[in-house]
Amino acid sequence: MQVTVFSTEPYDRRFLTEAAAAGGHALRFLEPRLSAETAALAAGSEAVCAFVNDTLDAAVLEQLREGGVRLVALRCAGFNNVDLVEAARLGIAVGRVPAYSPHAVAEHALALLLALNRRIHRAHNRVREGNFALEGLLGFDLHGKTVGVVGTGQIGKVMVRILAQGLGCEVLAHDPFPDPDCVAMGARYVPVDELLAASSVVTLHCPLTPATRHMIDAAAMVGMRWGAVLINTSRGALIDTPAVIEALKTGQLGALGIDVYEEEAQLFFRDLSDRAIADDVFARLLTFPNVLITGHQGFFTAEALRAIAETTVANLDHFARTGVPLHAVAG
Repeated sequence: MQVTVFSTEPYDRRFLTEAAAAGGHALRFLEPRLSAETAALAAGSEAVCAFVNDTLDAAVLEQLREGGVRLVALRCAGFNNVDLVEAARLGIAVGRVPAYSPHAVAEHALALLLALNRRIHRAHNRVREGNFALEGLLGFDLHGKTVGVVGTGQIGKVMVRILAQGLGCEVLAHDPFPDPDCVAMGARYVPVDELLAASSVVTLHCPLTPATRHMIDAAAMVGMRWGAVLINTSRGALIDTPAVIEALKTGQLGALGIDVYEEEAQLFFRDLSDRAIADDVFARLLTFPNVLITGHQGFFTAEALRAIAETTVANLDHFARTGVPLHAVAG
């Protein structure tokens, strides 16, 4: 199949090319993001391959269908950027990568937590300037602390294992579908308000749905344990960022580590080092010494990229044979 791949970086080209070597697909790699302005570039392709911040709304899907596209192959797990109802109406199939390396994201969440708790980012900058003073770098033992894990799918389950069996934390969990494996590892499922009130650390590992959008809002902040640490490596819109900023200002929230941001499409996966950040909310986050932000790199390990590429190609292969991607997303 002819496939136009949007939002590509050198690492995308490497892993997708390797995965597709024997598949007979012709991959055309483009750097621009998929949007109403760039959708015409896919004309003549049977499929497009898109990433998390590509736009796949009704207008874009209409253009794609007019250009001959019959498949959207997402090289990510989330699909909240796709108008599934419109895709179904137009007869465009949508496939995704439901899982790649849950260890990659869970380990990145742990890295954010450890760096924030032990002030590694601040200590690193001090030492580079010859300042070896310890004042202001005090952390706490994670062993024995209560940590809340919101969402216990594949990534959340790995996080439960790390926290409970690796670090000796007391783990509270919340998920509409409790996992017996997490219970066996020592997690206790509780309502989300109880989890927020009791946890010294809260880490989010759930999908973005209408029910979870802004689940961490002003009311949730008030209900959280004073001085707790919040980690989000899932979807930016799980957090109401202005409400979190207010909680940081008052000290209600002790620290924030995020790998995702609600308006990240205008920022992440690009080098903006030569210009001012136009997003005032994001710029305000950067002013806090107890905030650590990475640019959606939780998935960024060799193992995860290989798995993403192989699953994406498997979706293409299955669609070429059957007209349905292997991991289809229903509208």
